[in-house]
Amino acid sequence: MNALITIFRRELSAYLRSYLGWIVASLALLAMGVMFVAFSAKTRLPGEMLAQFFMWASIVTGVAGIILSIRLISEERQTGSMVLLSTSPVRELEIVAGKFLAALAFLTLILALSSYIPLLIKSEGKISGGQILIGYVGLFLFGATSLAIGMFASSLVKQQLAAAAIGATILGLMAVLFRLSGELGDPMKFLFAELDVWWLHFERGFMRGVFNLKDVVYYVAVTYFFLLLAVKTLEAKRWQ
Repeated sequence: MNALITIFRRELSAYLRSYLGWIVASLALLAMGVMFVAFSAKTRLPGEMLAQFFMWASIVTGVAGIILSIRLISEERQTGSMVLLSTSPVRELEIVAGKFLAALAFLTLILALSSYIPLLIKSEGKISGGQILIGYVGLFLFGATSLAIGMFASSLVKQQLAAAAIGATILGLMAVLFRLSGELGDPMKFLFAELDVWWLHFERGFMRGVFNLKDVVYYVAVTYFFLLLAVKTLEAKRWQ
């Protein structure tokens, strides 16, 4: 546990002190604001404006999650510090968990800073704080999933650009499974639809202010799955 906390503090400090972390945060907040003004503000209905904001915010969150996570392991290999971690009495699980939680904490900070937009919508129309809260729970879970996918990609290769390409491809493919399911027959149609990372679990639920425990379980399960893959990948490469 001490090793996990140490890694968490080191990685979170790296985000807070580095240009990369604040550049990603600034661009993410700028993109959310610009997309909201360009697309969401065109409707006069507060509920639809809020849904549109969460739609564009989820896209930005997914991209930010991939960018923030690809450096976590790839950078360690490039600098040679992964060798020190691998030969120290630190388990791969602690490495992955500490780094993931630090990235998730920073991504949560970005989401918190964006909350002024839905609060502005609330001040202009009849939407509840519960709708905003549910939307942000969805963004948090979707962001965690994106980070886990990015961490797995980062564990596979040394080059950060390659990790970004792999992570973005996995996330992109998982985001179109629902569309693809329409071309398939049962039982693959149901399986592909349920595995989709955006349409079924975010767009039809959290984005609309609808809380469904099944969607929470899905995001937690997918996040756990990719973090487990990252751990197993590091274990396999420990002695390489």
